[in-house]
Amino acid sequence: MSLDRSDVDKIAHLARLQIEEQDTPEYAQNLTNILDLVDQMQAVDTTDVSPMAHPLDAVQRLRSDDVTEDNNREQLQSVAPAVENGLFLVPKVIE
Repeated sequence: MSLDRSDVDKIAHLARLQIEEQDTPEYAQNLTNILDLVDQMQAVDTTDVSPMAHPLDAVQRLRSDDVTEDNNREQLQSVAPAVENGLFLVPKVIE
C-alpha cells in the first residue's frame, strides 16, 4: 500500500499534527513502510501458535502477603459521627 501526499495530510489533520511541506514525502514513505510491515505480519499463518501474555517466560516477583499494621478500627471509628456493628454509617445520597 502506498500513501501519497493527500493521505499524509489527512492523517496529520486527524492526529492534530503540523507537518512541514518538505517533510511530507518522508512521512509518506515511512508510513508506507509501516503499513507494508503490517501486511507482512498479517500474512503469517498463526493457526498453530498459542496466544501468550509475554514473549519471554518471565514470572512477576511478588512480595509476601504479610500484615504490617495493627487493626485500628475501634480507634478510627471512635471519632466517626455514626457507627453501627463496626460499620461507618453515611447519609443516603441516592433516592
